Amino acid sequence: DVVETQEHYKSRWRSIWIMYLTMFLSSVGFSIVIMSVWPYLQKIDPTADASFLGWIIASYSIGQMVASPLFGLWSNYRPRREPLVVSTAISVAANCLYAYVHLPHSHNKYYMLTARALVGFGAGNVAVVRSYIAGATSLTERTSAMANTSACQAVGFILGPVFQTCFTLIGEEGITWKLIHLQLNMYTAPVLFGALLGVINIILIFAIFREHRVDDMGRQCKSINSEGEESGGLDQDAEGNIDHVAVVAINFLFFVILFVFAVFETIATPLTMDMYSWTRKEAVFYNGIILSVVGIESVIVFMVVKMLSKKTGERAILHGGLLIVLVGFFILLPWGKKLPNIQWQEIKNNSIPRTTSTEMLMPFWSLEALQLPSNHTVEPVGCPITQSWCLNTPMIYLAQYISSDILIGLGYPVCNVMSYTLYSKILGPKPQGVYMGWLTASGSGARILGPVFVSQIYTHLGPRWAFSLICGVVVVSLLLLEIVYKRLIAFSVRYGRMQE
Repeated sequence: DVVETQEHYKSRWRSIWIMYLTMFLSSVGFSIVIMSVWPYLQKIDPTADASFLGWIIASYSIGQMVASPLFGLWSNYRPRREPLVVSTAISVAANCLYAYVHLPHSHNKYYMLTARALVGFGAGNVAVVRSYIAGATSLTERTSAMANTSACQAVGFILGPVFQTCFTLIGEEGITWKLIHLQLNMYTAPVLFGALLGVINIILIFAIFREHRVDDMGRQCKSINSEGEESGGLDQDAEGNIDHVAVVAINFLFFVILFVFAVFETIATPLTMDMYSWTRKEAVFYNGIILSVVGIESVIVFMVVKMLSKKTGERAILHGGLLIVLVGFFILLPWGKKLPNIQWQEIKNNSIPRTTSTEMLMPFWSLEALQLPSNHTVEPVGCPITQSWCLNTPMIYLAQYISSDILIGLGYPVCNVMSYTLYSKILGPKPQGVYMGWLTASGSGARILGPVFVSQIYTHLGPRWAFSLICGVVVVSLLLLEIVYKRLIAFSVRYGRMQE
């Protein structure tokens, strides 16, 4: 065993900070264009519809899901600098491609789809980042480092739209650099800024990042990824098998955690438009504020959970986080008697449609709404009549919605950090690249399936069914956690090398 020197300690933490930056930039790469994708898509290719927009949004997660295990496998056998630089370079190139998708004369939407998929592919390096941090921290440092990593990711998601908003000052036309056919406008400037950040990240990886590895006790070890100059003592604690039951359990729990949060993000706008008769503009604005507050809440939780885990342990906090998420979705269930405003889209000749069996369910204001002039241009608001559940499902009060947002914003970051921390501790001194790749892939899969699930169930069956099913999924997760609770322990503790 080699005692860690002060110089090694400083170099190790400088490298970890570079990983924090890489995580931040990968999330900025996703969120910096999320608000402008739809108007930019309509501008460059009028043939694109809303369903194609769904594919463009999902392509990021699909790319990340494919790339994560591949980059993880690469990092198990080669210096991590290689997959980190290559993945970041792919993201830089993809952002540049996004800035030029207006140039082709046809099929522009497919170029945009390719660009976003490649940005997601480059973001597969989060598996490398987390596997490095897991190997470069002791057990006592792990929770704090994982919380910082998740906090950097959350801050990236929050600041991305802020950067986008700043670039709207350039306007839709902007300026054109004819020599290289580059249009610098509110749609392309954010991705070019992201590309610049990526280049800076690559430079920092070459200049500062070094391979380091310590065992669970914090003793310097030789890394299989080392290029020679940072090698320390040999790791003799890697003997023993990984508990694959615990590994699969954490993968499932992580899938559920990201699945329910993806549902939460996706449902916010349509739910509030249906329940509170908000216009599209109001729904985007108000939910943008709410999600920003939830993001800030999450960053605070990431910081608090580092201290709390030292007193209670990760498993208990994960259990508590899942319970909070369950309560958050349970509150969202429709409980009252008041029905939401009904949106009548076809209003002709100031006439009231023939009486139907559902008329008795209509509140007085829905009949008044039918008296609007036939040539009105006001945006229809309320719960659309095409969703049959609107006629018999009670509305979800605003207080319920806000309370649910607060609880989910509290429970999600807790579960996120504890999943990564427990997972890395279960894997122990074994190379974690591929395993972290699978965990990232399960999260990406959840972000793809969550919106599909909620859009189908919510549209056809309503919020009662949608949120009841979510509650059922979380209950199953809690039962699984109870079953495997005693197996979710650190590798070194499992083999008696450390006390729990």
